[in-house]
Amino acid sequence: MELSYVMVTPYTVAKSRTGGVIARLLSRLDLELAGAQIVLPDGKFVADYAALLRKQNFPNQLTLLADYVETHFISGGRPHRVLLLLFRGQEACRKLSDICGALHAENRGIESLTGETIRDTYADLIVDPLNNEQVTYFEPAVLTPRNQKDALEDLALIGAFLEGKENIAANMDYPSPSKIEKTLVILKPDNWNYASSRPGTIIDMFSRTGMRIVGIKVHQFSLEEALEFYGPVEEALKKKLAPVFGRKAAEILEKEFQIELNEKIRNLLTESFGREYAEREFQNIVEFMSGRRSGSGAGKSVKTMILVYEGEGAIGKIREVLGPTDPLKAPGGTVRREFGSNVMINTAHASDSAESFNREKNIVKIGENGLRDIILEHLGH
Repeated sequence: MELSYVMVTPYTVAKSRTGGVIARLLSRLDLELAGAQIVLPDGKFVADYAALLRKQNFPNQLTLLADYVETHFISGGRPHRVLLLLFRGQEACRKLSDICGALHAENRGIESLTGETIRDTYADLIVDPLNNEQVTYFEPAVLTPRNQKDALEDLALIGAFLEGKENIAANMDYPSPSKIEKTLVILKPDNWNYASSRPGTIIDMFSRTGMRIVGIKVHQFSLEEALEFYGPVEEALKKKLAPVFGRKAAEILEKEFQIELNEKIRNLLTESFGREYAEREFQNIVEFMSGRRSGSGAGKSVKTMILVYEGEGAIGKIREVLGPTDPLKAPGGTVRREFGSNVMINTAHASDSAESFNREKNIVKIGENGLRDIILEHLGH
């Protein structure tokens, strides 16, 4: 059982290609996505990481990756967003290396390109046609260690660097800061039932808004978190569903016993059976999100991914791409229309206001990220 990582470069993140990279990784690997975090490298990390790359890589790649890290992770004194993806499983390093791909000169014949690996699709290595040793442009798209020895060295450095670091990246000076909003998105458990490109595809769909991802983490809701998160909708759900279930119960009773129920009995059915059934639906939502049900100690492990998007009008733009609660009523091209099943299992959540964002981010503790703890546990610290 190995632990390794994929580091998505600042250029790939800035070009909103993260969804495509994640989709490729998740759909073609039998590895567990154990953690994810947006980081802003500092000068010491850049120097130390570049030194490790120079020590670890093949002679002909001795300076390419290290030079890239030194010149592109920080520029003009400003750190750039880097996405760390942590994977766990058998032969994790080999599998990640295979899917990330080798560094090839992209100025060879166009027909020879396959797009099979991540670097085939997103990387560029262009050399001078008159001097094959002179690189004129280089963008690796992703970085990943070739073996577990290198991975453990890198992870030790990453783990030390992450101590005390914020989980929300703040490296942008906006011309109109008052117009900038943050919003919270949750990719719900139905996206993680099996190896699939769905999570990455959904992120790719949100990228059309032009909003920046400034925070990300893999999260498992506790029962308490799920109850608090969805608490505000509990009473609204009962008011909406209780009359529906009460009316349906009345229809079944009238048909079964060949009688006509009066309004008083119908209201009693709504306030008793209807509200009870609506409560059960609320508990189904809680169980869906946390894997656990109130009053039950048993449960299962379910995964979500939480993202924070930032930009002008972020809340409205993200919700427009998300679509309404009921996938059947959502317009074509929206996330919920494409991937939602019903109003209960509708694939993703997005904050509907600044107040909701502030409440929700506190519940899921968006300022915290367990990625460093996973690394330290694997290293035996």
